[in-house]
Amino acid sequence: MANSYLLEVGVEEMPAHVVTPSIKQLHQRVADYLKEARISFSDIQEYATPRRLALLIHGLADKQPDVDETVKGPAKKIAQDSDGNWTKAAIGFTRGQGATVDDIEFKEVKGEEYVFVEKHIAGKPVAEVLAGLPEVITALNFPTLMKWGYNNLQFIRPIRWLVSLLNDQVVPFSILDVEAGRTTRGHRFLGHDVELANADDYVTDLEKEFVIVDPQRRKKVISDQIDAIVEEHDWVIDKDPDLLEEVNNLVEWPTAFAGSFDPKYLVLPDEVLITSMKDNQRFFYLRDHDGNLLPNFIAVRNGNKEYLENVIKGNERVLVPRLEDAKFFYEEDQKLTIDQYVERLKKVSFHDKISSMYDKMQRVAVIARLIGQRLNLSAAELADLDRAAHIYKFDLTTQMVGEFAELQGVMGEIYAKLFGEKDDVAAAIREHYMPISAEGALPVTKLGAILAIADKLDSILSFFAVDMIPSGSNDPYALRRQAFGIVRIINDRGWHLSLLGIQPVLIKALADADVAIDFDLSKNASAVRNFFLDRLKQFFSGRRLRHDIIDAVTDTDNDDIETVFEAATAIDEHKDDADFKDAVEALTRVLRISKKGHQELAAQVDPQLFENPSEAKLYAAVDKVAAGAVDRTVAENFTALRQLAPVITEYFDENMIMDKNEAVRNNRLAQLAIIARLARVMGNLNDLIVK
Repeated sequence: MANSYLLEVGVEEMPAHVVTPSIKQLHQRVADYLKEARISFSDIQEYATPRRLALLIHGLADKQPDVDETVKGPAKKIAQDSDGNWTKAAIGFTRGQGATVDDIEFKEVKGEEYVFVEKHIAGKPVAEVLAGLPEVITALNFPTLMKWGYNNLQFIRPIRWLVSLLNDQVVPFSILDVEAGRTTRGHRFLGHDVELANADDYVTDLEKEFVIVDPQRRKKVISDQIDAIVEEHDWVIDKDPDLLEEVNNLVEWPTAFAGSFDPKYLVLPDEVLITSMKDNQRFFYLRDHDGNLLPNFIAVRNGNKEYLENVIKGNERVLVPRLEDAKFFYEEDQKLTIDQYVERLKKVSFHDKISSMYDKMQRVAVIARLIGQRLNLSAAELADLDRAAHIYKFDLTTQMVGEFAELQGVMGEIYAKLFGEKDDVAAAIREHYMPISAEGALPVTKLGAILAIADKLDSILSFFAVDMIPSGSNDPYALRRQAFGIVRIINDRGWHLSLLGIQPVLIKALADADVAIDFDLSKNASAVRNFFLDRLKQFFSGRRLRHDIIDAVTDTDNDDIETVFEAATAIDEHKDDADFKDAVEALTRVLRISKKGHQELAAQVDPQLFENPSEAKLYAAVDKVAAGAVDRTVAENFTALRQLAPVITEYFDENMIMDKNEAVRNNRLAQLAIIARLARVMGNLNDLIVK
């Protein structure tokens, strides 16, 4: 018989961002629990609101399948004494398996006899298995936890009710003092408690009590209501999916409505108005067909249409103080100059073990200039980059950013333009924060990309210099995200920058620029390098590159991240070529011999010491590859190296590398050292798996 089982955990209102990941986690944990318990099922439906996490499981088996298994016990010499009597070890083993010594059979395993018994395990009824779900529920992980009463249990919010219903029968269990039953709760204000007759009645019975428990259906109701309002007023809306998801997880019975605010606030930048509405109040903002922001918004209440006018007025009233504050800050902020804001940064701490924010900008200006010079920026571009680097944090001391921290960078660009800065300087101020998430948008402008790299690089080097290195899951200053951002920007731009070994160059540049630092910037240099290489591995894994290729290209002496990208691409694109295996085997043979302490040999090969034609042939071929290496791309050099494979093979067939004559031996090792150095640009090809 196929059964339906309802599990519902009722709680105080959860934060919106917790609801979706929590129900998915509960789904996965319950599914794993049932599979481990050998209880089959057809599917699991997820239901969630701010006050509940619920699963409706269909097609549950009546019981676990019976299991017959052969269990191995002690060796015969331990199970019987010298007279053939059963020992305590044998008797204890059989008792533990629910058998007797009469059930023992001897079987030979690797030349020695052991005790075996046939064991029959009757499957438990499904209700008995489901009664173990409290352990699954209380094991859930949440970003924040709380206790209540005098209990030690920690959960996202206090548990107020539990439903555990197998078809029409309650499967009893409890968590703390809450007993599972068949009673769920309707909408906090509009509904009543609901006694469920059957698990399959859950969705329809709750909807009668003003709870749309299916999150996807609830989201569609919200979306449709918003669309109807927009169409009625001929508005244009950016129905942000993240905001829609958040609003959906704030309500159980949604009713969308339109509100408005005084048009006088439209003098504020769009970003300020949008932040006030979207981020602070969870309102959807609106535009006209020309793209102009309108003095209107759409919000969603957790209730029906009764007294909706009062709700609209209340939401409008709540928005006004935000807009008033923003308008005041906007006007006040323009009374000072950028230089005055920059001066204030001397009293703003970047970190108490490192420096002020002002000092950080001085370091970043030096890093940015180094990068700009390496990228051959024009004098005008370098001047603009320098200006941006010396002011890019100024908005942190404005009143607007002090109140709306999420606008840092955004207000920097807006104010920079108002104060007469060039557009590329203003854009760089905003873009230096990018990307703000692992897969967030990247800087659009060249100066913004350079400043973003410089700012993030300074943070990483500075924190490593004072031994504040991320470990395990501990990364309070998001250094991993910043390093990954640098990797993504360089990949996006295709810039060749020797960042992995920049410390010595940077230290000299800081000294030349008379920028004092109170810590050793060269400290933990190898840790910084490995930190970036780990981010490269993360980047390649996210793009499903083969693990041996990732290991090969990141086992490198290169300081240039872009060269690693190009090496990975070249190997990945040619890994299925007919000659790939032979080429890699030939080159790795060279690398293995060259690795044995012979790399220090001078790369000067003396043709006068050649004894066989294959030596001259390889010498000419390698000389040709080496001569054009600088002008070729990494992919072109890899192709050139692969073409050496048959010549290398012939060379090894005809010559003994470790010749008794020391001069001949060193000459041949020098030849291999040249090839090895050319191949090492690709990483360590020894890590590649070829079949």
